[in-house]
Amino acid sequence: MLVETVLLYIVGILVVLIGVALSIGLHELGHLIPAKLFRVRVGQYMIGFGPTLFSRRVGDTEYGVKAIALGGYISMAGMYPPAREGERPLTSGTDAFPAEREYEAERSGRRRDNFLSAMVQDARTASSDAIPVGAEDRVFYKLPIWKRIIIMFAGPFMNLVIAFVLFGVILSGFGVQTLSVGSVSECVVAAPSTRTTCESSDPIAPAAAAGLKPGDQIVKVGSIANPTWDQVTGLIQKSAGKAVEFTVIRKGVSTTLTVTPLLTTRDTLDAAGKVVKKNGEIVTSKVGFMGVAPAYPLVTQPFGNALPTLGNNLGHDFQIIGTLPQRLVQVAQAAFGTQPRDPNGPVGVVGVGRLAGEVASTTGVPWAERLSFLLGLVASLNVALFAFNMIPLLPLDGGHIIGAIWEGIRKAFNKVFKRKDPGPVDIARLVPLTYVVVFVLGAMSLLLVYADIVKPITLQ
Repeated sequence: MLVETVLLYIVGILVVLIGVALSIGLHELGHLIPAKLFRVRVGQYMIGFGPTLFSRRVGDTEYGVKAIALGGYISMAGMYPPAREGERPLTSGTDAFPAEREYEAERSGRRRDNFLSAMVQDARTASSDAIPVGAEDRVFYKLPIWKRIIIMFAGPFMNLVIAFVLFGVILSGFGVQTLSVGSVSECVVAAPSTRTTCESSDPIAPAAAAGLKPGDQIVKVGSIANPTWDQVTGLIQKSAGKAVEFTVIRKGVSTTLTVTPLLTTRDTLDAAGKVVKKNGEIVTSKVGFMGVAPAYPLVTQPFGNALPTLGNNLGHDFQIIGTLPQRLVQVAQAAFGTQPRDPNGPVGVVGVGRLAGEVASTTGVPWAERLSFLLGLVASLNVALFAFNMIPLLPLDGGHIIGAIWEGIRKAFNKVFKRKDPGPVDIARLVPLTYVVVFVLGAMSLLLVYADIVKPITLQ
């Protein structure tokens, strides 16, 4: 049994790792296809980072896989324009994951004025394959601005497509757990009685009187759409004697029923769901009661419902990015202190692997539900890849996009005032900031890895 659990744990991790590797490969394919269509010379298409395991050259491009398949890039000729008129632009690359060094330095021999200018110079002259003579026009920076934006946006957009498809498969193929009526009490048995059968003197339970039936999907209670069970019970407990409308879906048809909870005496429970006692006696309270137990069956939905699911995930990820410094402080406090880990906070690659393994090795859960969760995890990671890569900082795709947009604004401004075209924006000057970004992202990754080890987020 232990061996089986361990094997299932490993399988869960492998499923997610393969999903992530494929997602990164398709991300870079999103860059590669328009780059090829627009005749930009692409020197390399690589999945992973570190030592190259194998590669093959087809035409101008070397296709390969590196040792650690948690990143990827394509190297395009002339992503950085030349510093001076007449100089040749050199090759650069895109990264879906900042752990891979973006450029392999090739010294130009030009004099360096200071440390920062040296960094900029290295970025200009860095190249894994110099542009051959005669291919000077097949460079990225000479493309129209809209083509550059398409190339850089196509990678993250591919992650959105992957997430949409996976969410669609989950919703329409597996279904999602949906709050439903599990069982309906026939009568109200006053506490502290432990009877399990009804007597003629017992009042009919409000839910049964209203016509609620097992299997009804609860879509709205009062003014609360798509409520949680805690929201349902909270509303019922404070609505004794008041009519509460339940909108349910029964056999595909929406029905509205009115439930009037009865005021009953019930045991008081604490936050953990345990009975509260005082001086050895159970504490009771007067609350509204309707006589329903919840169930969470898998309910299939139309494929198109993947779009709002995708939107909700995007909103959540952008919210995390917007509050990332605060959330990282909370992660550090949890990792190095006694504070609990926020289950909705950022998770590193180790944490994702642990969650995948935990789900795959969970006993008593059908394989369909476990596979559905793993696919949802890969879909959510693709949404995170999109949101992360759209941050307007180099070396991320958003940094290149914002550079192209700024160049367009500058060109339009000079055209209005009939000034000379200033030429391409020299984003190489932002390389020192790029190194800072990479350092910060590296430190963030190490913190998340450490937190995922010492205080992991679990499903329990």
